[in-house]
Amino acid sequence: MAKHLVLEICVESVGHAVAAERAGAHRVELCSDLMSGGITPSAGLMQTARRHVSIPIHVLIRPRAGDFCYSDHEFEIMRDDIHAAKQLGMDGVVLGILHEGKRVNIERTRALVEAARPLSVTFHRAFDASKKLKESLEDVILTGASRILTSGGQRRATDALPTLARLVRAARGRILVMPCGGINAENIARIVRTTLAQEFHTSVGTSHSAAKVVNSFDGNDENGWGLNPARFERRVTEVVTLLGSLLE
Repeated sequence: MAKHLVLEICVESVGHAVAAERAGAHRVELCSDLMSGGITPSAGLMQTARRHVSIPIHVLIRPRAGDFCYSDHEFEIMRDDIHAAKQLGMDGVVLGILHEGKRVNIERTRALVEAARPLSVTFHRAFDASKKLKESLEDVILTGASRILTSGGQRRATDALPTLARLVRAARGRILVMPCGGINAENIARIVRTTLAQEFHTSVGTSHSAAKVVNSFDGNDENGWGLNPARFERRVTEVVTLLGSLLE
């Protein structure tokens, strides 16, 4: 098992970002409009989150909801949003582009990875929408991205544990594979031990009917976005504590 396990928490507000930090999360992914699956947060949200949060902030770069095949203008927007994220002190960006045939668009993704340097780049769950995950893994490696956010092609990580374990092995240290999708205090120990991944992504929380998400990167019906920051903090604390116990 890795000597250090990283927990990334998906948030769409400054209050939840602050709560995640207080609870001991190692990083937050900042998004807006998670009800539609997430889009790029405003410059104001990025700037305010940066003032109030000290842990790394990775920001979603997604110009619209829907598929991951973008027009020339949308690609231009993504590049400009990356520039804004760098100017506003973000530590990383989260993005993904596919061809119409559901293959990773290596050329465009690589161009955004280069535009983002020196920021870390996560290829998000567009990966799970691609046709063949093992081939897509190799394609994402060619883009220069730092990690892949994936639930193994299923809605929840627990439904794809063998696939996630294979992806971690296939990566062979060339890229990080970060499991996501329905990860919580009840199942994270099993996910860690089975996949041997080093980083994990979740929005934590309990079932909230208003937070059912279409095209959700988190793939989780048990989202924390409907929780007030205090309850959200407690949920994150539970997961952080469990991760820490696995290293003892």
